[in-house]
Amino acid sequence: MGKCLVRETGQAERTAIMKWLFAAMALHPDVQSMSTIDTAARDTINRDVGTLFQRLLVESCRSESSLAIKYEGAAALQSAFSVLGQVAMQELMANPNVNAGLGELEKYVDQKRIAELGVSTPPPAN
Repeated sequence: MGKCLVRETGQAERTAIMKWLFAAMALHPDVQSMSTIDTAARDTINRDVGTLFQRLLVESCRSESSLAIKYEGAAALQSAFSVLGQVAMQELMANPNVNAGLGELEKYVDQKRIAELGVSTPPPAN
């Protein structure tokens, strides 16, 4: 089912999923002040992704969804959409601007101290 979800979404749809995930994470009290997403924008994001999820489940991946639910239960939905979310996040993390932002952390890490652990190079940012 997860493979079908990924196969049946394009770049624009995976971008919509990234926006949805970001908007949801921005509601956490510890990061809420870092982003301003108004109610109308949040509603649009939710509507777009809700429509996408429905299309994937009942149209594009109907047989895969039906079989997965039949044999694995509702947990199959969570697992399959987790795969789709991971693909969307991989695309987000592959963006050069995001990579550059993640790489900025290196200037605050003492590479000599990390090397003392037996690590020849710092772990990848993503």
